[in-house]
Amino acid sequence: MAITREKKRELVEEYSRLLESSRGHVLVQYSGVTVKDLQNLRAKLREVGGEFHIVKNSLMSLAMQEAGLEVPEGSFDGTTAIGFARDDIPAVAKAIVDLAKEVESVAVKGAIVEGHLYNRKQVEHLAELPPLPVVQAQFLGLLQAPGRRVASTVAASVRQVLNVLKAYSETEATTVPSEA
Repeated sequence: MAITREKKRELVEEYSRLLESSRGHVLVQYSGVTVKDLQNLRAKLREVGGEFHIVKNSLMSLAMQEAGLEVPEGSFDGTTAIGFARDDIPAVAKAIVDLAKEVESVAVKGAIVEGHLYNRKQVEHLAELPPLPVVQAQFLGLLQAPGRRVASTVAASVRQVLNVLKAYSETEATTVPSEA
């Protein structure tokens, strides 16, 4: 059954909306995947703020061109699905790469992250990055470390001065002659 011109336009608009709302797009070949595997992947991606859609190659290519994105060569050969990442791009890539490791018929084709093309190997490296909250916590720890060191150094210096004053006052109290 052929798709009407109106339905094609609607799909291109939907793809354009998905492309605009995402910072990263992981392209996947998915032939032979079970519905259960796809449902599990979609659930994982929803948890990290992503989506997974099976797309029509020619219409997605058109939507990418309209959005001003470079279409990776060979990315729309065969079956194509795309993982869309709004915020946590490494988490979306990790979920897809994990599925590709479990299911032989799934293969990562590449990715477009904030306008830059990534090949399959680069997507696998991206998937190895820690989740965004972990990176944020590590960065915050790095920012706080110098302040903690300065504060502890100042506190140690003040403590030493107070210890000297206390020792001096104690020796003065014992050496002051009493009037008898």
